[in-house]
Amino acid sequence: MRPRLTVRARLTLLYTGLFLACGVALVAITYGVVAGLPYNAPDDTGKPGGTQELLTMCRDYQASSDQRLRFKCESAYQEGKLAGAKDQRQATLDNLLRGSLLALGGVTLFAAAAGWFVAGRVLRPVQQITAAARAASEHNLDARVALTGPRDELRELADTFDAMLARLQAAFASQGRFIADAGHELRTPLTVMRTAVDVVLAKPDPTREELRDMGRDVQAAVAQTERLIAALLTLARNQGGLTVREPVDLATVAEDALDSAATDGVRRHTLLDPAGTVGDPVLLERLVVNLLENAARYNVPDGELWVVTGTDDRTASVTVANRGPVVPADQVATLFEPFRRLNGRTADGGLGLGLTIVASIAEMHAGSVTAHPRPDGGLTVRVTLPLG
Repeated sequence: MRPRLTVRARLTLLYTGLFLACGVALVAITYGVVAGLPYNAPDDTGKPGGTQELLTMCRDYQASSDQRLRFKCESAYQEGKLAGAKDQRQATLDNLLRGSLLALGGVTLFAAAAGWFVAGRVLRPVQQITAAARAASEHNLDARVALTGPRDELRELADTFDAMLARLQAAFASQGRFIADAGHELRTPLTVMRTAVDVVLAKPDPTREELRDMGRDVQAAVAQTERLIAALLTLARNQGGLTVREPVDLATVAEDALDSAATDGVRRHTLLDPAGTVGDPVLLERLVVNLLENAARYNVPDGELWVVTGTDDRTASVTVANRGPVVPADQVATLFEPFRRLNGRTADGGLGLGLTIVASIAEMHAGSVTAHPRPDGGLTVRVTLPLG
């Protein structure tokens, strides 16, 4: 297997090849321009001991001869002078070519060394990104490139890589918290069941009523476990993305959800205008049911809730509001995290996954969820989805 050239070596070869090609073209153009210049035989008139003296001797020698011989003597001399000029010109061109090629070879070697150095400097950020990627792992995502310098393409790549690591770190941290919280939530009903069974079995002769109480406790714990597992499975399925896309009217979905949701004990106010979107009708109904049950569960005695559907220029929306405990504004965002409840909300039978599932379903449908505390207590939650 032939060894592969590194990117640095390939860039160096590219720089050097381009420089050499430009150098060869420059030498060829220079040689062609010089070779194309017109030339004349040198005029040696008046130079002692030069060609004029030789010509005089030739004339004297031929003084007694006829004119044809003297003309031949002069022609031979002129031809010799022209041949000498050509030889001198060719020698000059050869020297020019030889010197240019030698200079080009030396400068090319210098260009190769400079290209190697420059390629190393240019690729240094890539090496930093590679080092950060090797240092990163599931348990150590603190590595960052933190590239400085001009904001060019490599700086943008390094910043994008750092942002990706930050998102991965947040996702792994969130996943770790979710697993820990899910384990804790699942352990609670199991502990209740184990305690109920152990207490009854510890008695030598438990009564029928004690056995019935144990059965009711176990039944309630099993029901809570089933609801928790169902909610976790819903969240897991949502990670796979949307598989059903049908036209859906949120007003119709809200009507069906009002019939199936557990909202006893609260007064309901509705304003259901048509709100068409596209998505999974079962999941969208689950979204509205969770909003309604959440609004009913965290309400004041003999409280109220409001359900509104409608559209604007770009979105369809469903809004659910309730009257309940005052929700601090800085804690609203935490309500959408898994198993997060406000103080005093741990004994209400809720799982802490209602709004988490709402946010997950909305995200699957390319929508968003916003929540705002009501001044007199309670929460207003609005889900917006693309128009169908």
